[in-house]
Amino acid sequence: MRDPRLIAGGLFAAGFLALGTMVAVAQSGTEADTTDGPGPNLVIEVTGQATGRVVIDLLPEVAPLHVKQITAIAEAGGYDGVVFHRVIDGFMAQTGDVQFGKSGGDLSMAGMGGSELPDIPAEFSAEPFLRGTVGMARSQNPDSANSQFFIMFAPGEFLNGQYTVVGHVIEGMDVVDQIKRGEGQSGAVSDPDVMVDVTVAN
Repeated sequence: MRDPRLIAGGLFAAGFLALGTMVAVAQSGTEADTTDGPGPNLVIEVTGQATGRVVIDLLPEVAPLHVKQITAIAEAGGYDGVVFHRVIDGFMAQTGDVQFGKSGGDLSMAGMGGSELPDIPAEFSAEPFLRGTVGMARSQNPDSANSQFFIMFAPGEFLNGQYTVVGHVIEGMDVVDQIKRGEGQSGAVSDPDVMVDVTVAN
């Protein structure tokens, strides 16, 4: 069994509890760049409490191995039907568990899985975690990212250099803001929103 990714992992859970106030304050709402760069775009059709399209500009120049893996999973249809299993208001929305996070199935282990592809070595960078930044979820092992990713609702500079940044939202942050929130400190979501269709556009 894989370790829970990001929030459920002991290392990050402790950090989030200690920094909950800072997350809520959101440091004056600094947002990620919404310019469409040269990299491929991940186009996500969301349905549920939130409905609409989210476009993420991926950053292969920052995290080439992670972007390659995300695009491969998306092109194979692996992300289609995957839920936003962990969503914490004022912090982030997490999705991408190809193994245990498919809508319509047993979601009791959502957040514990990855994909059939191998885990990816960390590609930490100087890219900051701002509102709209997309990062890769992982366990306490820095080299354990696989398929799960999260979108920031607000800045989280305490993540800088600790998690791999793979892109930023250039369209649809209004949709991201409407994603159904979870409950409790873990942010586990009951009847979660779904990525019904995820494609790659160049």
